[in-house]
Amino acid sequence: MAEIPPYPHNRRLVLDDKEHFDLLFRQLQPRISELTFAGLYLFRHAHAYRLTLVGDSLVILGRSYGASPFFFPPLGGDIPAALDCLFADQLPLYGADEPFVARYLTGRPCEIIADRDNADYLYRREDLAELRGSLYHKKKNRLNAFIKHHQYAVAPYSTEYRDGCRALLAAWREERMREGENISLEREAQATAEALEFADILDLSGLVVLVGGEVKGFVLGERLNQETSVCHFEKADPQLVGLSQLLDREFNRLLFTDCIYVNREQDLGDEGLRLAKSTYHPIELITKYRVTPLPHP
Repeated sequence: MAEIPPYPHNRRLVLDDKEHFDLLFRQLQPRISELTFAGLYLFRHAHAYRLTLVGDSLVILGRSYGASPFFFPPLGGDIPAALDCLFADQLPLYGADEPFVARYLTGRPCEIIADRDNADYLYRREDLAELRGSLYHKKKNRLNAFIKHHQYAVAPYSTEYRDGCRALLAAWREERMREGENISLEREAQATAEALEFADILDLSGLVVLVGGEVKGFVLGERLNQETSVCHFEKADPQLVGLSQLLDREFNRLLFTDCIYVNREQDLGDEGLRLAKSTYHPIELITKYRVTPLPHP
């Protein structure tokens, strides 16, 4: 791994950083969906991620879709000292969860705001794998409609299906872009394309659904912590009713079966996405906080 320069100097995130980040995250057991190496690497351009050392703490610097700077909670080392340094430069913090706020931000002169649009949706994996009971009656009906009307096959994602997934992604992007320019959608499409390309290197696992021999849906994710998987990308042909429910079920039924939970990331304030995620009945919304240092009086 290339040397990480001391703050305020920094460098870009590269593939060779994976081993170091994997070790850090195994120790930290994060709950925030962004904190996997794949999650960071695939959105490195979208958020201009850079690495720096603040004392002995590794810090990820980034920018929002609106180009506002931020830093993630420092990874290891003397975290209070790192916060002192970064807050002294008036840099805002993004992605602090409740334990981090309680441990490191209590009593600090700063504004702490819960970011609802970026709260992660956490579910019991078994609930989504089995869709039992009245809570999931509508989901099960849509799933059964797909099964009834289509001959399909489910297969592990591999390079054999890469071109078919790329074609589906291109069609999805074109359809969504008709609704208007959307920088987060464009960045997601770029990240998904790279995920398909580098799935093996990034330790992503996934599934494809084939209908008539063609890829009509795919899903990719990874382990977030010892108890939780995270679903990063899911794309389905919108003309096939029930296909997205099949993808959801099969991801949780066939992959990461030793996990208790699945994190399905945030809704980014999209009302349609918020409704869709809510109808799967999350057991928790993992709050992320934005923290802005207050100027000294």
